[in-house]
Amino acid sequence: MKESTLESFVAAKGQSEAARLLRVTPPAIHKAISTKRDIRVLELPDGSFRAVESRPFPSQSPKFQAA
Repeated sequence: MKESTLESFVAAKGQSEAARLLRVTPPAIHKAISTKRDIRVLELPDGSFRAVESRPFPSQSPKFQAA
């Protein structure tokens, strides 16, 4: 399995082709890159691609914190 960042995958394939291969829209690719999301693209043995995101847990900060 080959792994690359979303940015390098898009640089190699182009935004429209990357979106098609990952089954998302080109605006979704643009937004993910512009917000600097930590997304890795995996090339699977059958030649297909899958994107995975690494996010901290919990992914959202709590609205209220106890004093």
